[in-house]
Amino acid sequence: MSPQVGIATAIAVALHEIPQELGDFGILVHAGAAPRRALLLNFATGLAAIAGGGIALVVASQASIARLAPIYGGAFVYIASTDLIPELHKEPEPAKSAIQVLGLLAGVGTMVALLAFE
Repeated sequence: MSPQVGIATAIAVALHEIPQELGDFGILVHAGAAPRRALLLNFATGLAAIAGGGIALVVASQASIARLAPIYGGAFVYIASTDLIPELHKEPEPAKSAIQVLGLLAGVGTMVALLAFE
């Protein structure tokens, strides 16, 4: 694709993964895992994701990545619209709902800002 898209993607992944990993750690501890074990499991899944990304970079050609990017993007939009957004509707408190919507808009705004540098 281009170096700008790669940089924007790397920043977006970092901004997503940090709170994601903290949330996963909290879920594991809440489910009964010892904090040390939860950290180890979280680290192992992170390494698996890095390994998968490395394998994809080695196997895929530049042309196939460009063709597959819209499919992956569509899959993420599908997941958000069918799994995540309905969960937002379950929050009865308006203040918490407003915070969730602001977080969603902040994420969209960040992506727009990152892609504006392309």
